[in-house]
Amino acid sequence: MKDTTQIQEGVRGLLPGGWSTLSNALAALLTLMAIGWALSLQRQIGLDLYPQQFFAAMLALTLALAFLTLPFKSGTDRPKAPWYDVGLALISLGAVGYIAVRYPDLVLMIFSRPPELWIPSVLIVLLTLEALRRACGWALVIIIAAFLLYALFGDLFPGRLQGRAQNWQLLAGYMAVDSNGILGLPMSVATTIVVAFIFFGVLLGVTGGTTFFTDAAMIGMGRYRGGSMKISVLASGLFGSISGSAVANVVGTGVVTIPMIKNDGYPAHKAGAIEAVASTGGQLMPPVMGAAAFLMAEFLAVPYSAIVSAALIPALLYYVSLFIQADLEAAKLGIRPVSKDQIPSGRKVLTGLHFAFAFAVLIYLLFWQRYQPERAALWAALALTITSLAIGYGGIRPSIRAVFNAFSKTGHSVVEILLISAASGFVIGVLNITGLSFNLTYLLVQVGGSSLIALLALSAIVCIVLGMGLPTLGVYVLLAALVAPALIQLGVEPIAAHLYVLYFGMMSMITPPIALAAFAAASIARAPSMATGWAAMRFGWLAYVIPVLFVFSPALIMIGTPLAIGIAILTAGLGVWLISAALAGYFSGPLSASMRIVFGAAGVLALIPSDAFAGAGYTDALGVVLGLALMLRDVYRRRQARPT
Repeated sequence: MKDTTQIQEGVRGLLPGGWSTLSNALAALLTLMAIGWALSLQRQIGLDLYPQQFFAAMLALTLALAFLTLPFKSGTDRPKAPWYDVGLALISLGAVGYIAVRYPDLVLMIFSRPPELWIPSVLIVLLTLEALRRACGWALVIIIAAFLLYALFGDLFPGRLQGRAQNWQLLAGYMAVDSNGILGLPMSVATTIVVAFIFFGVLLGVTGGTTFFTDAAMIGMGRYRGGSMKISVLASGLFGSISGSAVANVVGTGVVTIPMIKNDGYPAHKAGAIEAVASTGGQLMPPVMGAAAFLMAEFLAVPYSAIVSAALIPALLYYVSLFIQADLEAAKLGIRPVSKDQIPSGRKVLTGLHFAFAFAVLIYLLFWQRYQPERAALWAALALTITSLAIGYGGIRPSIRAVFNAFSKTGHSVVEILLISAASGFVIGVLNITGLSFNLTYLLVQVGGSSLIALLALSAIVCIVLGMGLPTLGVYVLLAALVAPALIQLGVEPIAAHLYVLYFGMMSMITPPIALAAFAAASIARAPSMATGWAAMRFGWLAYVIPVLFVFSPALIMIGTPLAIGIAILTAGLGVWLISAALAGYFSGPLSASMRIVFGAAGVLALIPSDAFAGAGYTDALGVVLGLALMLRDVYRRRQARPT
């Protein structure tokens, strides 16, 4: 059995030999500070702080830890941090710590640009970009740099893309101390919710929880191929619907599901990708939809039931596509059902019911007592620790030392996601300070005046950009105000317009370069961030397509006759199956390149609703006929291949 004193494979620990004590101390302090803030300990001791002061302190520790544990050149093995990285760590602590201490005064100096603000601010910007490069590579850094260059030279761009050029000292100060910069909402989510859930996940690893859930999954789904991935899709969809944050859901369920998926034999980046896509889809699944459903009903002045009804079919198709892809990936990779002698006994699994109790505590506090997510996670962590020390699992109890080590392991595991969250603040800050977001909205209306298709395409891009780093409710509120009115003006059904912006706003969570949900999953899976992001886009392909379909065909959002709605569901389901097979390159067996094209073409034709445009009924019928022909051909070939 897996050693329960080891952290699960999904959590990253970066400990250079001779510096492990120092780095572990910083990592443990990072975790303890997050826990203290979540429990409002600073108020209990009479310390009145701005949230940005806490975020800055967390960033200071994150940067220092990054420079002490991440080498200048990726893949380099070193016994200790070189002198220049020690220097960068000290500068990080000094510069960001200075911002944390003097924040109440410095935030008032942004526009006066005194040296006491812009000098540490420039250092923070450069240090954050360098730490980000070490953690995630050049791609993300280049994108961030492009946004910063736009902020400096936006006045040189033509037409509506022209922005307000910013003084470099002003820009640095704004990014370092303004609540729309690196100390903004993404850091708020990461330093509170994400750290708390990662801590809970680390405790699951050191107490044997990962082994328990692996055993339970083998009993429940072991006889089916791809069972672990299907469990991830189901669990993440259910939890994600209510969590209100795709990233929080990834770190909440992913610490269990991602290691299970990897243990089944899936590549690490695909394990992270499917978790990210399933968690993001939870924000689109009725009845709660990350709380957006309630606000949408208020905006549109319609009954809540109308929102749930409209969102149901697209969300179900989304998860059907994930289940199909999980099954096809398992078949393609040769992942077979587990043999009966490898499936653990039910009696053994029953000894681990205290792990389920910890999750019951989490669910009860989140959904019935309405606790803040981070506090619910910490209470669940306490319940898990007490019961595990008392009971254990499979005859093994974790040691007290292993439980204490969870603090440092948590700190190491959150470095990358904290750096990405800080970097997301650069993008959001540039959008705000330059006016680029409002320029894009105006341009949207101008383009849409002549072409609905062009408006939809441009709206999708704007939604993805504006949705970067925001929780579900924030994404929806922003896009409902800026983008949805333009769609409604061109005749799009109001519910369809609002669902459209919500879908594409949430797709920012799995769309590189700022794919926070995918990157959080990559951190747990120990997979390359960008590879996980691209894989997430592939698994979540339907979410980029179905909003366009229900704009042209309201039958997919329950607007129309029962016959039209029924036909739309059946043909869309067939289309999803065929396109998923084409993307996977597998149906009942491997598909050649030419057959993948045929499957894809048939799927596209079937997916187009019959009422989408004049003559669409013919293309829909052609897709159905072609799809059925492909299936009959497959049945015939399999019968021919059977030995007589």
